Amino acid sequence: MGAIRHRRRSIPALAALAAAAVAAPVLLTATPAAAHPREGRLAKELVEEVTARGAYRHLKKFQQIADANGGNRAAGTPGHAASASYVYDTLKKAGYQVSYQDFDFHEAHTRTEKTTVLGENPRELATTAFTFTRSTPAGGLTAPLAPARVDETPGCTADDYPAGTFAGKIALVKRGACTFVEKQRAAAEAGALGVIVYNHSGTAPVRGGFSSPAEGLIPSAGITLADGEALTAAAAKGEVSVRLELDQEHVKKTTRNVIAETRGGRSDRVVTVGAHLDSVPEGPGINDNGSGSAGLLEVALKLADEGANKKGRGPANKVRFGWWSAEELGLLGSEHYVAQLSEKQKKDIALYLNFDMIASPNPVQFVYDGDDSDKTGAGAGPAGSAQIEALINGFLDRKGKPHEGSDFDGRSDYGPFIANGIPAGGTFTGAEGVKTAEQAARHGGTAGAPYDPNYHGAGDTLKNLDLLAFDTNLDVIAHAVGTYAESLRSLGAR
Repeated sequence: MGAIRHRRRSIPALAALAAAAVAAPVLLTATPAAAHPREGRLAKELVEEVTARGAYRHLKKFQQIADANGGNRAAGTPGHAASASYVYDTLKKAGYQVSYQDFDFHEAHTRTEKTTVLGENPRELATTAFTFTRSTPAGGLTAPLAPARVDETPGCTADDYPAGTFAGKIALVKRGACTFVEKQRAAAEAGALGVIVYNHSGTAPVRGGFSSPAEGLIPSAGITLADGEALTAAAAKGEVSVRLELDQEHVKKTTRNVIAETRGGRSDRVVTVGAHLDSVPEGPGINDNGSGSAGLLEVALKLADEGANKKGRGPANKVRFGWWSAEELGLLGSEHYVAQLSEKQKKDIALYLNFDMIASPNPVQFVYDGDDSDKTGAGAGPAGSAQIEALINGFLDRKGKPHEGSDFDGRSDYGPFIANGIPAGGTFTGAEGVKTAEQAARHGGTAGAPYDPNYHGAGDTLKNLDLLAFDTNLDVIAHAVGTYAESLRSLGAR
């Protein structure tokens, strides 16, 4: 592709484009290393080179792939396989060391999910089978209900199941405080034949599940708060029997991550950047997460244009890009990737940058809260995460772009990296959350509407993107990759 410089497109040009759319961290010495001769320059060049028009061609390709493959690019489908091939082939031509990383996963297909309260006037309850539950015997499981104790950790520990009162019965447990796996295990250890979890709020049944079929110990399902409270009250007055009918098939499939890294750069200071490539089955996933995938791909290509894969011209630190699969099924691709790393390989990763949904149609510019300055949720990330947040915030400030923090809530692929002590950061522009009036005043858009009204739906297409938000986040990716590829000094001595 050569050295031709493509200057950033103007805002009117971007508008026209939119209208046309149908472990432990690396230990550094206390004395910072000498600045690389290109420090600062590579970041600047990448920001100038990476354009929304360039990245948009990848979004168009992902849309075309989805259109040709049943409308989605979900893990384990031809649509995802074609997306992975496109990324792999594009990066191979650009000179990267590219590999596939295959792994197995399971899909759950529920055929029957029913709870019937027995007695003189039997009635059915709205019920959702837990993902990867055990099925009940043919004809269902009929047994008395035994409510678990409701306290600050309802149904989470053995003392919530008094000895001798749950054997041969179906446990009735309130949602909250611990995982569904923990609730199910405690009920099973108390002798329960099955478990029904009722919600702690709202009017919908609990939608729970486990990460694999191996975690399904006894038949498990969810019901509503109202039904759960009514059953608890009735059981306090006398025996209540129910018939639980669950029939679920678990299908084993194979999918793959795509990993690409520069040929040069220090392999003990790896700058890792990731985005998930899979969509949900309900739609093509162009914002979630074609946007992050396309952004990474375009930055990788421009980094190659800057000599990343040419001898003597590469960055100081190795840059590794990851397109994860099966994120929508529970971060399975990134979890698999981190799990197969040796302890040394984990220590060699200096930081992880995550970009998941960066073109939401009603966006807010979120930056992951590495220092926990917002004092909400999960707390600060591993040492170095605060510096990553500061780098991104500083860049956005210089561009006059408003931004706000977002908690490391475990919903995206930074999760496995943080769990292994690797500093992390990144951006996103919002999912199903609702934009407040204050956010609309700062960021524009519509108050009282979701950041992405097409989240996990068929409407997540090329027609429903904010390309100005996309453009801003492309700049963020380019700046961060360019900065860290040449120097880790801004992370501080760790």
